[in-house]
Amino acid sequence: MAEPNVVIDPITRIEGHLRIEAVVEGGVITDAWCVSTLFRGIENVVKGRRPEDAAYIAQRMCGVCPTSHSHGSAMSVEDATGTVIPNGARLVRNLLEAAEFLHSHILWFYTLAALDYVNPAKALAANIADTYALAQAAGTSTSDFGAVQARLKKLVDGGDLSIFSNGWWGINPLTDPEAADALYNPEMPAELHLIGVAHYLEALEMQAEAARVMALISGKFPHSMTSVAGGTAWVPTPDKLDDILYRLKRVAEWINAAMIPDTLAIAPFYVAALEFGGGCGNFLSWGVFNREDQVRESRYLPAGVLYAAEGLKVEQADYNKVKEYVDRSWYISETGLPPLEGQTEIITEWTDSTFDREGQYSWAKAPRYDGKAMEAGPLSRMLVAYLSADNESNAAVKSLVDGALAKLGITDPTKLVSLLGRIAARNLEAKFIADECLGWVTELAAYVKDGGADFWASYKADSGQGAGLWEAPRGALGHFINIKGGRIENYQVVTPGTWDLSPKDGDGQPGPMEAALIGTPIAEVERPINAARIVRSFDP
Repeated sequence: MAEPNVVIDPITRIEGHLRIEAVVEGGVITDAWCVSTLFRGIENVVKGRRPEDAAYIAQRMCGVCPTSHSHGSAMSVEDATGTVIPNGARLVRNLLEAAEFLHSHILWFYTLAALDYVNPAKALAANIADTYALAQAAGTSTSDFGAVQARLKKLVDGGDLSIFSNGWWGINPLTDPEAADALYNPEMPAELHLIGVAHYLEALEMQAEAARVMALISGKFPHSMTSVAGGTAWVPTPDKLDDILYRLKRVAEWINAAMIPDTLAIAPFYVAALEFGGGCGNFLSWGVFNREDQVRESRYLPAGVLYAAEGLKVEQADYNKVKEYVDRSWYISETGLPPLEGQTEIITEWTDSTFDREGQYSWAKAPRYDGKAMEAGPLSRMLVAYLSADNESNAAVKSLVDGALAKLGITDPTKLVSLLGRIAARNLEAKFIADECLGWVTELAAYVKDGGADFWASYKADSGQGAGLWEAPRGALGHFINIKGGRIENYQVVTPGTWDLSPKDGDGQPGPMEAALIGTPIAEVERPINAARIVRSFDP
């Protein structure tokens, strides 16, 4: 086995702790290891507690997608007890989840990923009149571009780029702008870089608006206080719904006016990213945003699995086909267990050989669906919805995806299975959710006006087992619970990150991110920006 000649540790601009190692030979990555360097162990924390406590504790797994964890946890208890939540609670959960998705997607594209494609230093060279002309031609929103450029110049005159200072792999973009620009596409005009910087700053306020919606419904953000097993503890009133509608409209309008046009304006300069980063080619979605029937396959973004090698045909997703392997992970648990029987028993004695690329090298387990590694995330959800002709959302998603492909001159939808496709899918999903959630506010207002007052269903959690299958912004999320004597006997969580960041399994099959890295072109081993782009495209 060749020794890695690329090591990125830590991966910056992500939520969490991650190390990437790779072997580059002949200008491409030939092998890769995703090393999750953080152990959480929430599964062990909730053992012995009452089932209704789990949603409050389990959501501490993440500070960006806690709402998804609280919903997944609550749904596991509901599944174990046979509880169906009232329609009012369904709408409240959809709205709360939508706000979290919008917050996360905006944060990801602008705050976390954009600096891999937009060079703030180059924005200093933009002509302001040409910037307005380009924004108009691209159909993206205008800003006070002169003021933004002046703020950038003030930072530079002070000797640094402040919040924009990360990402040049040891190059100083102020003293060596040509070398810095070579990391991007030098053909991308300075004016488009300036537009990106302006919208980067606007995105901070849009994230805040989405967070305000979550705070209105859940009491605070992060970590909801109102999403509970049985439904919701929040009862909407007309004035609160009016406030929520105003804020969601503002976010939706901005996504349509800035985020989507920005995506389509920048993408042509990175069309090479359609040719690599596709990964394992297998996709899983548990589905998210319930319709009134609360059936996974009919969700606004439906459940399903598909395999690129088999023609992208959607099949029904069955959690009984999921098993977790720990052959290459820092656990002493039994390997190959289904989540309802899962164990979280860790290595406690460490030696110099505990990190072993041929053996155990990550805190992530390796979940497999029917023996296969599966990518989770917006690309999975959008592909499943795009190809699920019997789902009501199919037409809307198909229109979004086909429209974007047409504007980029792409006729083959399988090109979405790529780095650029993964980026585009997340942003198109943000538009889909932003448009749909406005209808949920109207529907909830009508429910309240018509006298609907049911937002919680009582239950008795004495014994049973259940699965809360849902989606976080990052992908497929499963909470699995066993209840005995009114207490949690066992608990297991299979997160999107566990799917995507999984290490190799006992058969040597790489996880989705590892597979996406393999084959990626690397122009300079010292500055492997394409590797970082691949990693951040999963929003780990």
